[in-house]
Amino acid sequence: MLALIAGTGTLPDEVVAYLPTRPLICALEGFEPDTLTPEVVFPLEQLGSFIADLKARGVTELCMAGAVRRPNVNPARIDAATMPLVPILQKAIMSGDDSALRAVIGIFEEAGLSVRAAHEIAPDLLPPLGTLTDAQPSESDHVDADRAAGILRTMGAADIGQACVILKGQALAIEGIYGTAWMLQSLTQRPDAGGGVLFKGPKPDQDRRADMPVIGPDTVSGAVAAGLSGIVIEKGGVIVLERDRVIEECNRLGLFLYVRERTV
Repeated sequence: MLALIAGTGTLPDEVVAYLPTRPLICALEGFEPDTLTPEVVFPLEQLGSFIADLKARGVTELCMAGAVRRPNVNPARIDAATMPLVPILQKAIMSGDDSALRAVIGIFEEAGLSVRAAHEIAPDLLPPLGTLTDAQPSESDHVDADRAAGILRTMGAADIGQACVILKGQALAIEGIYGTAWMLQSLTQRPDAGGGVLFKGPKPDQDRRADMPVIGPDTVSGAVAAGLSGIVIEKGGVIVLERDRVIEECNRLGLFLYVRERTV
């Protein structure tokens, strides 16, 4: 039996739509899904009891999909089943995103639950190689994408972010804790004439079962507002939500969307 820990955004809906039967929908308290109604809502302080409940229901597989921020922890709410997990959770909360998710995945696996990636369940979430839009990247865009890939590898090694914006070899912005949308918003008042590439990809050796980078229609809108020329993502490393709509919006607004091979 599969349980889906659903966060916000449309990714949980796309995963559920791909499955032949509805999984057990679960949600972390405070980060319930936008449209799905969860059968189980749990606070992080009762993670141990939540895991015990999953196993009692016959759950053997788990998928985490959707946006979830780091919750505030109330020590008074920690129950007996979760107390042994506190050292791991404390370390995870103080770590970078990838390290924190690896710790949580480790807790589930230690309990005998198999953790599956959203794109493993719904492989169509990953687009094919090549340019998906009418607009095509220029030679200078390809050069900027190479530069961005190198910057992203450095950022990823430090567990910082999964995206950056490059123009003529220069980094206009890099993604931090506030995410891609905030980064793009920061460029809406840029003093130049515009242009540049949004590049997004996974961190080196990232565990992609719970933190695969994502773009969607809002990313397209943000890229246009930031004055960019297009979006480049790494093949097999970035989920595209509502792909048909993303391509349609890119075509309508004159952006290119290019899926390139991952480079070492």
